[in-house]
Amino acid sequence: MPNTSVTILGGGNTAFSTAASLTLRGFEVTLFEIEGFEASLDPVSESGIIHLLGECGQGPARVRCLTTDIEEALAASELVLLIVPAYAHRPFAEVCAPHLDSRHTVVLMPGTLGALEWSQILRRRGGAQATLAEVDTAPYVCRKTAPDTATIWGVVSGLGLGVLPASETARVREALEPLFPGMQTYPDVVACGLAAMNPVVHPAGVLLNAGRVEYSKGDFYFYEEGVTPSVVKVIQQVDEERRAVAAALGYELCPVEEAFHQAGFGPRGDLWAAINGSWMLTRLKAPGTLESRWLTEDIPYGLGAWSSVGSQYGVPTPTMRSLVDIGSIVMGFDGWKQGRGVDRLGISGMSKEALQAFLKTGSG
Repeated sequence: MPNTSVTILGGGNTAFSTAASLTLRGFEVTLFEIEGFEASLDPVSESGIIHLLGECGQGPARVRCLTTDIEEALAASELVLLIVPAYAHRPFAEVCAPHLDSRHTVVLMPGTLGALEWSQILRRRGGAQATLAEVDTAPYVCRKTAPDTATIWGVVSGLGLGVLPASETARVREALEPLFPGMQTYPDVVACGLAAMNPVVHPAGVLLNAGRVEYSKGDFYFYEEGVTPSVVKVIQQVDEERRAVAAALGYELCPVEEAFHQAGFGPRGDLWAAINGSWMLTRLKAPGTLESRWLTEDIPYGLGAWSSVGSQYGVPTPTMRSLVDIGSIVMGFDGWKQGRGVDRLGISGMSKEALQAFLKTGSG
């Protein structure tokens, strides 16, 4: 079996779930956590075992190596999966940069344009440029259901992949196929980053349910009870703006309801029908607080980034801008300044032609 060795960076819900699932399927997994967050590995550090429940294998998974040594982690495999929130992309890039070389392929899961930020950091550090890639959503609907246990409720089908440089797309897809079968490809990482689903749904859904989240501490089913037909109207307006930004750059992205169906979340139909017909989504509770990744990640690193790209290429995004502005008040920090606009993405001032050339070759 090719690519039997893989390094996973991160110690959260999806990192644990992925590490356990791949281990049970015969892969040799090295799991790394960054300094300051190593406590996330403590519940399994002595035994090395993550207990997996749910839809993608069940039982005790003894991970080959748990480490906080980045040199050890990157030496273990040329294939590296970065499975952390978008606001952790930069610190992980800074830690990894001195130890990466051209043999490595780093896949951000998901990326939401994070591959562009990583590329700029690696170029600034002057080291060898690893191949970078990102996917459009996390591979599983999952949670840590105990300190040493992960539960997977659903597996995303047809995970979407973008690669930088785009000329390496076929090779990277082939390397990832044994891990995530059925992977689909986008023309490049920008198309993939604009195809992320979480920023389309989460900010509007959470902000329009803000009172209920605070009062109940998230004790309701977010998709089944919170994403009502009226909330869906706002989500679909965000989606129209997202696809308009993509169209201005030459990409034709499917609407959110079709993306949900293709990912296996629910039946084909309008978004409300797809969500309410989804067994895995309707099992998810709302976040327990407004200080949640569904705002602190998806607003500055999703909507804010998309709106910044749209502004550079002449596409208005008034609904996105409104959600970033209102979300900034709720979050207590400026979602525009905290996020990654075109400057942090390393594409400020690039013409469409220059951007396409860069995405294809990885240089420019």
